[in-house]
Amino acid sequence: MRHAVITAGTKGLGRKVTEEFLKMGCSVTVNYRSDETRVEELKREWQPYLECLQFVQGDITKKEDITNIFNQAMNRFGRIDYLINNAGPYIFERKKLVDYEDHEWNEMIDGNLSSVFHFLKLTIPVMRKQHFGRIVTYGFQDAESSPGWKYRSAFSAAKVGLVSLTKSIALEEAEHGITANMVCPGDIVGEMKEATIAAARTREDHETPIGRPGTGEDIARIIAFLCEGNSDFITGSIISASGGVNVVNKVGAKDEVHSLKQ
Repeated sequence: MRHAVITAGTKGLGRKVTEEFLKMGCSVTVNYRSDETRVEELKREWQPYLECLQFVQGDITKKEDITNIFNQAMNRFGRIDYLINNAGPYIFERKKLVDYEDHEWNEMIDGNLSSVFHFLKLTIPVMRKQHFGRIVTYGFQDAESSPGWKYRSAFSAAKVGLVSLTKSIALEEAEHGITANMVCPGDIVGEMKEATIAAARTREDHETPIGRPGTGEDIARIIAFLCEGNSDFITGSIISASGGVNVVNKVGAKDEVHSLKQ
């Protein structure tokens, strides 16, 4: 049985990704940061899967917690086939770079970039022995072009660095049957992070050419495809899932989208 490690897999996009892997018949180690109440709810909801599922508390900005997540996964299931780096700290307050405190900068870099490094150091040797591995990271829309992002300098710096890291790992580990790809979700917000595509199709979204909001299921389906055995030809790719927003000319983008919907 293939085994997946999914960080921040109890809420938002991570929850839908976890559900997708369980449906695929995989065993899953689900990391969560602190919400024990949500874990207990999911244990009841996912009761049929409990034999192939474990929850491990940990803060992915801390190397020792990452080591514990890895050890728990190996001790219980003995292998790691999929590493889904879903967790990614984010500061919602709009702040310019000079207004960031040192601890805020460190949290963005540690949580969004260094954490992946520490996970890779532990999991790649396991994947090499298996001659199989799928690594998925998360970016943001247009991350591959290294855009500036006002008020989000620390987060964007970490994610743009992660673009290069993902591509570098794809090159370094290809000979071992390991792929590495990045998924860049569009603006998926609130309850839509845990929503289905069917539910999204009942809502209009005039900000996207496709005309509906994005969902956690959209992201989960992409990740599931990237993790298939026959998807080994796709590696080092940065895949956008934004409903077409990423291909709209940025000059007058809103007018362009509205014209598409008329």
